[in-house]
Amino acid sequence: MNDPQRLAEQVVAGMLAKDEFTRWLGIEVVEIAPAWCVCRMTVRPEMVNGFGVAHGGIVFSLADSAFAFACNTQGKITMSIENGITYPAAVQVGDVLTAVAVEETASRRLGYFRVVVSNHQSETVGLFHGTAYRTSQEHPLP
Repeated sequence: MNDPQRLAEQVVAGMLAKDEFTRWLGIEVVEIAPAWCVCRMTVRPEMVNGFGVAHGGIVFSLADSAFAFACNTQGKITMSIENGITYPAAVQVGDVLTAVAVEETASRRLGYFRVVVSNHQSETVGLFHGTAYRTSQEHPLP
C-alpha cells in the first residue's frame, strides 16, 4: 500500500477487531499515524487495588496497547520483546487516562518506543518504554 496513513488505520482496525482485552478495558484509539498512537480510557471501580488506587496493571495495559498499535502501523507484524514502566503518580477511579505512544528510533528489525500516560489533569501517571521486533510477515488487510 502506498498510503502510510491508510495502512496504519487499516492495520489498527484489524488488530482492534480481534483484541478482546483492549475492548474489555474500554480503551479507545483516539488517533493513529505511522509509528504513533493515542489511546484513552476511563478508570472503573473494579480496576483498583487494595489501597483504593488503580492497579498498576491498568496503566501498564493502556500503555502496552498504545505501544502495540503504534509499532504495528507500518504493516509488518511486530511484537514486544522488552518493556517497562514507571508510575510517577497514583491513578484514581474516574480518571480519564491518555497514552501517547511514539517511536523514538528504529532499525530495520527493531523499534524503540516511548509511551507517556497522563490523567485528565495533565499529570503524568505512567512512563513506559518498549522495544519491538518487526517480523517480515505482513498484516492481513481487508
